[in-house]
Amino acid sequence: MKLAAVSAIALPALVSAHGIRDVHHARQAPASAAAAASSASTAAPAGTSVAVATPTPAGATTLTFTLASTNPSAVPLSQIVANMPSQATVAASTTIAGGASPTFLPGAPALPDISTLIPSNYPALDVVPPTDSPEVQQWIKEVNASGIAIPTFAPTVDSGACGSNPAAAADQSRCWWTCGGCKGDDDIEECPDKLTWGLTYDDGPALYTGDLLHYLDTVNLKATFFVVGSRAISYPDLLREEYMAQHQIAVHTWSHHPMTTLTNEQIIAELGWSKKIIKDVLGVTPTYWRPPYGDVDNRVRALAKAMGLQTSIWTRISASATFDTGDFDINGGTITSEQVLNNWQNIIGNATTINHGFIVLEHDLFQQTVDIATGYILPDALAHQPAFDIKPMVECLNKPMTDAYVETNDNTTNPLGSANPTGTDSGAAATGSSSSGSGNSSSGAQTGQNSAMGIATPGSLSAVALALVSGAIALFL
Repeated sequence: MKLAAVSAIALPALVSAHGIRDVHHARQAPASAAAAASSASTAAPAGTSVAVATPTPAGATTLTFTLASTNPSAVPLSQIVANMPSQATVAASTTIAGGASPTFLPGAPALPDISTLIPSNYPALDVVPPTDSPEVQQWIKEVNASGIAIPTFAPTVDSGACGSNPAAAADQSRCWWTCGGCKGDDDIEECPDKLTWGLTYDDGPALYTGDLLHYLDTVNLKATFFVVGSRAISYPDLLREEYMAQHQIAVHTWSHHPMTTLTNEQIIAELGWSKKIIKDVLGVTPTYWRPPYGDVDNRVRALAKAMGLQTSIWTRISASATFDTGDFDINGGTITSEQVLNNWQNIIGNATTINHGFIVLEHDLFQQTVDIATGYILPDALAHQPAFDIKPMVECLNKPMTDAYVETNDNTTNPLGSANPTGTDSGAAATGSSSSGSGNSSSGAQTGQNSAMGIATPGSLSAVALALVSGAIALFL
């Protein structure tokens, strides 16, 4: 398999998709201004990972505070800029063979043999998957049979921009997190214990994730990686290294598309394919997910819950301010690395005053995001007094790592897919509602390894056979 070659053409598509992120949410305010909810958003990044004209970065060019500690080998801040000279990329430190046992995770199956993965059996990279495949049709059936009512809100428009959807943003029954800060009853935004940091990274695995993994291992930290399905099939060995190093793996959709803009069927396809590739590489199915850009409302929440996924976002201290470092925007040239660190200082200033723990939005997609994390943010956090308790998100919730996966979760502390939709008492089936696409249904694949709920049934052999049929959905188109 030449999966690395596939990723080379896929990465810019994801980069471009991130351009709408700051349309959706603002960063946190300085601690002194938290109550007033004052926070300035930066403009959306315009660049990609290839050489392009770079916009003038916004924000400070000097630090407004003194870091408690830095990594002695940190890349100078003056070099952490858009289109910075590329360092050597970091492949997986080891190739973990199929059959290896994750002994740290009681009840987990052995790793699958990924040498048999056929990329053409999965959707094209970084685009919303089609909804007429046997796999998606089966997942739609499972959602309809879940007993969870799906609200009938129409999808948002214009990439889910708040200003383009005033009625949706004003509709309290929709509970749109990105526009107005409405938190669903079950949304994860924080850790319950003060000074506890649920460490998370989005959008990988990617070319410099290996550097981040090495640093985390050096300082004995574990994190949660919200994995994009298109990256998982591009870098399966890095995904396995994350998992076998005892980091939590969670879903970040297949193509990183704003979820409220999609039909019910497309949302199911995005979540289902991401869950499937993670299961095919690791042997386990995540029970947590994070919506790209934090773009979630009650329709998306209900569909995710019907697919056995718990919606997880990041800490919000007001309707207009969230714990976002802004690290992603360095690569696009719209923010300085110094401003990212000033944002970080504002985050920890607020984190020490709130009466609960916190979750911060960071990324492992780019060299810049990894360099600023390993060189500055993490060393500063480790030296902070009083000390932060830094751990994966599931553990910051005071739950065991076994709750992070369908195959090891016993449902006692983390029940999945209960027929109790978040924030709504009425709704419709996944198809045939005002938000549906084609609305059609077919016999599809039998329930099995492709199950949206991650529950194996006697139909698994049929599912495998039908997965081969799906080879028409080519990654190399």
